[in-house]
Amino acid sequence: MSEPQPTSSPDDDAEPTPDATTVALENQTPGRTIWANLNHPFVIGFFLTFGGLVAFALGMAITSLVTIWIYIAFAMFAALGLDPLVRRLQARGMQRAWAITIVYFVFALVLIAVVWLIVPTVISQIAQFIRDVPGMITAFQHSDLFAWLVVQFGDQMPDLLTELQKFLTNPNNVAAIGGGVLSIGLSIGTTISGIIIIIVLSLYFLASLPEIKQAFYRLWPARLRATTTEITEQITASVGGYLGGMVILAFFNALVAFLLYLFLGLPFPALMAVVAFSVTLIPLVGSVLFWAVGTVVALIASPIGGLTFAIAYLVYMQIEAYVLTPKVMNKAISVPGSLVVIGALVGGTLMGLLGALVAIPVTASILLIIKKVYIPKQDAQV
Repeated sequence: MSEPQPTSSPDDDAEPTPDATTVALENQTPGRTIWANLNHPFVIGFFLTFGGLVAFALGMAITSLVTIWIYIAFAMFAALGLDPLVRRLQARGMQRAWAITIVYFVFALVLIAVVWLIVPTVISQIAQFIRDVPGMITAFQHSDLFAWLVVQFGDQMPDLLTELQKFLTNPNNVAAIGGGVLSIGLSIGTTISGIIIIIVLSLYFLASLPEIKQAFYRLWPARLRATTTEITEQITASVGGYLGGMVILAFFNALVAFLLYLFLGLPFPALMAVVAFSVTLIPLVGSVLFWAVGTVVALIASPIGGLTFAIAYLVYMQIEAYVLTPKVMNKAISVPGSLVVIGALVGGTLMGLLGALVAIPVTASILLIIKKVYIPKQDAQV
């Protein structure tokens, strides 16, 4: 008779029951485990301080490279501005490499002509302007216009002109504007080197612009590439048309200012033409700003000539607004006037004149993306 086998209770084969602490640690995710181990204030403070130092170092690195990013942005905008000319030559059967060579050769000739013909004249007229300021102010004080201003505004007008004369004729003030002679020289050298860098980068960008676009398209999913391609092509075409149009309109402003000053016998026509070209690159408000500056300078030299210039240039501004601008800017994206002013102010505050120039294409690009991407996405949601 066989002996009875001992029966095993369920508790004999069961694994030992883990305690509550072990279960809690096993159920924690890795992220929560890390934070659970950071129970000491010293460790938490160390990690937070280390993260802040890393963020500060990255911010300093980005700040140090901001000039390079600005050069890259301006070079890309210059390439987009010259790309329509290259495409026109390509449409006539010319290879892109030869089209780029011709465009940059003409561009180089224009720069050489500006440096060779205009810059010496402008420098001599600036020096002459500083020398002639006392005589111009003295002649203005004996004019009927000055007498009318004294009647209207009181005796502070002579004191204001005296202070203005002292400021403009004091070399220390002129040097102080740029932070000293050395600072002015360094600023000029930095500007020239920056222009050279932008020109060289724009040449590389223009030569490889189709490849850059294709590489950008490949970064997006296949289902979004068609929309991305359409929006990108519209933005690049609009930016190129806008920049080219602004340069053409600024050239017309400079030409009109030069001819008016020359025919009216006003001083410094070449200097005022350069000022007109630079100022009228600012969208929307550039022409009005130069009209005020040019009128003030002309009134100081000749009240009659100044009034004539003010009226003639005001007429040209109307022609530019209703005739030239619609024809030149027909390929650019239309931007509301309020956004034009806001974009110009923001760009001018951040990056000066060039920032005001490129702010409008950036604003137009943002509006196009909102119109083509964000609004349809919102309309599709029920």
